[in-house]
Amino acid sequence: MKVTKAVLPVAGLGTRFLPASKAIPKEMVTVVDKPVVQYVVEEALAAGINEIVLVTHASKKAIEDHFDVNYELEAELARRGKDALLQVLREIAPPELKVTAVRQGRALGLGHAVACARPVVGDQPFAVLLPDVLVAQAGVASDLQAMTERFVATGKAQVMVEPVPWEQVHQYGVVDLGGAQLHQGKQALMQQVVEKPAREAAPSNLAIVGRYVLPGEIFELLAATKPGAGGEIQLTDAIAALMQQTGAEAYRMRGRSFDCGSKLGYLEATLAYGLEHPALGQDFKGLLARYAQ
Repeated sequence: MKVTKAVLPVAGLGTRFLPASKAIPKEMVTVVDKPVVQYVVEEALAAGINEIVLVTHASKKAIEDHFDVNYELEAELARRGKDALLQVLREIAPPELKVTAVRQGRALGLGHAVACARPVVGDQPFAVLLPDVLVAQAGVASDLQAMTERFVATGKAQVMVEPVPWEQVHQYGVVDLGGAQLHQGKQALMQQVVEKPAREAAPSNLAIVGRYVLPGEIFELLAATKPGAGGEIQLTDAIAALMQQTGAEAYRMRGRSFDCGSKLGYLEATLAYGLEHPALGQDFKGLLARYAQ
């Protein structure tokens, strides 16, 4: 069955990004000229996923509004003959994109947020895309599409990973592949996921990125998952149960990720995306060269 749905958990308070996130959803902070969440939705569309389920909070209405049609603004741009800007506006929500929002009343963890999407997703397979993580593709290849295609071929859940410096493994969920080597664009069965291990205890330096492709059966496992670390329902605990039932694979990405939930990660993303921007990249390079002097 083709994967056409993606769950975006956007209900978090964004405390790592205060004070900017006090009044603006952290997912709406811009990297160059687009909100972070728009890049994530574009990533989904490029992978053939056109149904987005926002698991949201009362304070995050701006995200829903961003993907809605603004007739007044479109009419004003058309009246002024600003066709280029009108096209940019319309590309935010192309006709094939379907956005649905469900509320997460209490912040009880990523697993709980995903479970809130069950009434919309049903029993179908779906992707989970953490909206404060950007994935820059290597060339035209889509890592997310590779994951969905692998899921369709094997029926096994897919978890995106990338290597991190060994001295940083204690900051991540790290996958155990039983010592198997994993090359870019390839998959391997996971033995377990170890949350924030000490360097000497880490089974690998392959950290979970924030992209998952999961079968509908995960919802039953989430319903049976008891609160774990921090008193929250952890998605990784449900995936661990799935490993025992049908197996789950780690997919090593070909691109690279940026954690835009942290201030330093956001600055790095702004730098990387600014340098690659088709209209601003060259001028931005010149600006950086002046500052480097």
